Amino acid sequence: MCRATPLIPASVLAGALGCALLRPLPAQQLVTRDQAVAAALARGGRAALGRADTALAAGVLRAARAYPNPTFAATYTKDPPQYHYIADLTLDLPWLRSARIGAASSAHDAARWSFAFERALIRFDTDTVYTRVLAALAHARLSRRNAVDADSLLRMARLRREVGDVSELDVRLAEVNAGQLENVAVDDSLSALDAVLAVQLAMGLAAEAQTIRPVDSLVPPMPPPPDSAPGDPGEPLRVATAAASLRAEEHTLALAHGNVIPPPSVQVGVEQGDPTEPGRGALPTIGVSLPLPLFNWNGGEIARASAARDRAQANLDLARREFAADLSRARRAYEAGLARLARDRRLLASADRVAAMSLQAYAEGAIPLAVVLESARNAREALGRYIDDLAAANNGAAAVRLLAATAGGGGNEP
Repeated sequence: MCRATPLIPASVLAGALGCALLRPLPAQQLVTRDQAVAAALARGGRAALGRADTALAAGVLRAARAYPNPTFAATYTKDPPQYHYIADLTLDLPWLRSARIGAASSAHDAARWSFAFERALIRFDTDTVYTRVLAALAHARLSRRNAVDADSLLRMARLRREVGDVSELDVRLAEVNAGQLENVAVDDSLSALDAVLAVQLAMGLAAEAQTIRPVDSLVPPMPPPPDSAPGDPGEPLRVATAAASLRAEEHTLALAHGNVIPPPSVQVGVEQGDPTEPGRGALPTIGVSLPLPLFNWNGGEIARASAARDRAQANLDLARREFAADLSRARRAYEAGLARLARDRRLLASADRVAAMSLQAYAEGAIPLAVVLESARNAREALGRYIDDLAAANNGAAAVRLLAATAGGGGNEP
């Protein structure tokens, strides 16, 4: 036999979710924006991949700087002298060594700048996620407050109906309004919880349950840096990465041209063991090994390196154009966001004043309930739009800071 489970009122659920999100629990860790960014950089998987790529490029550079090891051969023949000991050393020609080290060094620079840009991206993503959770929490607080106000308005309508000041229609309108706002409060509370879990995921924490509590406030953003900071001659990180890749491909092409005739090797050895002359000592030998490019002039490697160089050049040109366009667009969006914030402040002040005046007038019986509900809706929308625009302005400033990071400035954090 099954028993019916009592339904939980939406107002109770919204209040429980709101308390869980907005009231610090003993197991929750208070986290600021800077702490969230630092945790994402230290424990995030993307940062670990960037560190591995940089370490790999450093290992390739170390290998490129190493000198070739000699080879040693020992042979025996029946003909005298019977024992042969030969050491072979490939010559590391200066122009080949310089090209090889230059290619590895430029590739290492490209990996470093790419890692620095990846760190800037992680910082940007975590910063915007943190801003999003602050906006979601602000919406949750607003929705809960609206639900409480709607419940108070419903009680007022019921009291006035009992004394005969309003009709049943006003009570029904107040009930519909209160129910709708309770549903909105539940939805906003769940959205805020999802946003908090997204911050935990970005920090490298488990995201099954809320374990942190953001403590920063959603305030107007700090102005982003100018197009060029004084004393900062570095290129933007995206452009610096592409330029380093181009230098690496140019060195690789020079190395391919230098390897048309592979480097020679020097052979030094001794022979001994002549039974016909037992008193004779070891006989020294010396020789030179010259590779003969009869069938292979390294044309395939030269063609590959040339195509890679051309592609790197095109990528650098594209990176410069895209950077200029992205930075210009980000600055326009940031300035437009600041202008919207200024308008939102004026509209919000007027909407709050109208809502307060209409509620007072309804309490005095001067206006119908529909006017109160409309003015309250306008005030809610004005405040919600202000919260969204405030978050957008913060994210716009973060986007400008991301694009303005340079290889010679604070963006270089290998």
